[in-house]
Amino acid sequence: MEEPGSDVRRVRRVRRVPLRTVDVARQSGYSPQQVRDLERLGVIPPAARSDNGYRAYAPVHVQALRAYRGLAAAAGPVAARRLLTELRTATLAEAAAAVGAVHVRLAEEREEALHALRALRAIQTETDTADAADTADTADGDPPGRGGDAMTITQLAGALGVRPSTLRFWEQEGLVVPERVTSLRARRYDRSAIGAARIVAALRAGGYGIPAVRDIIGSLHRLDGLEETRRVLRRRLDLIAERSVALLRAGAELAAVVTSAREPSARAGLPPADDAAG
Repeated sequence: MEEPGSDVRRVRRVRRVPLRTVDVARQSGYSPQQVRDLERLGVIPPAARSDNGYRAYAPVHVQALRAYRGLAAAAGPVAARRLLTELRTATLAEAAAAVGAVHVRLAEEREEALHALRALRAIQTETDTADAADTADTADGDPPGRGGDAMTITQLAGALGVRPSTLRFWEQEGLVVPERVTSLRARRYDRSAIGAARIVAALRAGGYGIPAVRDIIGSLHRLDGLEETRRVLRRRLDLIAERSVALLRAGAELAAVVTSAREPSARAGLPPADDAAG
């Protein structure tokens, strides 16, 4: 007669059987060749080898592949590969911070797109608002168009999260045109230039090339151009939302990868020790 609890141990043994490449592919949604390729790229730990030379995978490999799918959708495949490699050797605090940074970057991209949409609305009504602002500036003794909303290149670069050299490059490409003031010909960005810069920043972050951005910026004072730009920015917000959801779905798998990476068997790419052994 078997001792009490033997059925539980037998189930555990079945669950701890090493996984074949085809098993990992089926459970992760990748093809067997993709599993081997992602192992070669370091997305998952190297698999152990059985006596006959075949790969012997563990549940951590499936978890890493599922986590990679969400990370790749959220941050891109290159960043996802780098992050998963780092998670296997990072401390728990470092791993949590690295994953949190992906969430932060998505939030920053969303805020960039929202700023650009607000700038677009301002451009749409800029004739009325500019007239009112110029009247107020004149009453205060300031030259028209030079109210307190202007920024230096350093201030605008900081607000956009880019380098001043990036703004100078955009100026060379005709995307954002600042005023030139003072004897040193320093750059000064008025409300219109700030709005254009926010739209350029959002479009560039969305993967638009310089020629495409130039076309969009050049069309902003046409009604059809405003509508097209609004559509582009709203589509970018939708894509950021989809990436955020993909990252959330990968959360449980990422947590499993982070915690299992601290187990010696997982770091070696081996299946966990059988609970029934010994």
